[in-house]
Amino acid sequence: MSKDKTLGETLQERGISRRSFLKFCATTASMMALPPSMIPVIASTLEKVRRPSVIWLSFQECTGCTESITRSHSATIEDLIFDTISLDYHHTLQAASGTAAEHAREEAMQENHGNYILVVDGSIPGENNGYSTIAGISNKDMLLDTAAGAAAIVAVGSCAAFGGIPKADPNPTGAVSVSDLIKDKPIVNVPGCPPIPAVMTGVLVQFLTFGLPELDHLGRPAAFYGQSIHDRCYRRPFYDKGLFANSFDDEGAKKGWCLFKLGCKGPTTYNACAVTKWNDGTSFPIEAGHPCLGCSEPDFWDAGSFYKALSAPTGAIGKTAVYAGTAGLIAGAALGASLRARKQSAVKSHERVTIDDLDQES
Repeated sequence: MSKDKTLGETLQERGISRRSFLKFCATTASMMALPPSMIPVIASTLEKVRRPSVIWLSFQECTGCTESITRSHSATIEDLIFDTISLDYHHTLQAASGTAAEHAREEAMQENHGNYILVVDGSIPGENNGYSTIAGISNKDMLLDTAAGAAAIVAVGSCAAFGGIPKADPNPTGAVSVSDLIKDKPIVNVPGCPPIPAVMTGVLVQFLTFGLPELDHLGRPAAFYGQSIHDRCYRRPFYDKGLFANSFDDEGAKKGWCLFKLGCKGPTTYNACAVTKWNDGTSFPIEAGHPCLGCSEPDFWDAGSFYKALSAPTGAIGKTAVYAGTAGLIAGAALGASLRARKQSAVKSHERVTIDDLDQES
């Protein structure tokens, strides 16, 4: 595809119907919590936008973010949206190697100075530049050099956004996030281990149509990270009733009860997993019977055992669950209403409590 062609022209050439395109725009608007009136605006803007240059840098990472974004189950409109960006440099996906690869990066930077989007996955060694190098260039130097001419930076995955697993104790490489090093460019964090492909698509669409998205206090797009997984989870009613699975093979687990006591971090984890889901919208970990690990939150790897309850919106909500389980849903709902303000405050501060704490308070 020529960079001079608009997205609308490219989709038309590839035989994508107007109906399919508008369906994608409607889905994207819904994910971004935009009213139906904004669907034509998104469609009109995307049709006119020209192919932006994207430089993708991979540092201390496992390639899971690239795998997540590139492995779709069918040729969807999302794939075509990604096809319409000019991915001028990507360590894993590009055919070029060695000096030819670095030439491609430098050429893309020069030709699109001030206009290209820089995507970064993986953390950056902060203690010793020699821990991770590419073509003899340290991760830190490559990031600083490439970021200088970028219009904006998208930190993909928890490693780039927060340091991720490489930063986990004892952090032998002194791993840091993109925002720890870059202070003079707009940065959008898209955490997750790995992030959801549709969320990446939504961030790209929002950037192309409306500019930088509204961000939360951790630099994440509020449209996708504005609510906790707990609040959107289909098992939430069991939590409110005090119905929990106590093991992976008990009756509660078989009946689909809440996985909080098995370590679910949904109450303090903000992501779109429960709505967007994975594998072409098929499922997400909690629906598959496994607790949320909290992978889109900072320092999730050091938050203790994945299978012990460490995160909850507030001890008061634990009380709500106990009361609801003994006095019925009505009593639980009444108590929950009186504690809503405390819950919102605790969720915002990401308080951590244990099951023992909840039992003592109840």
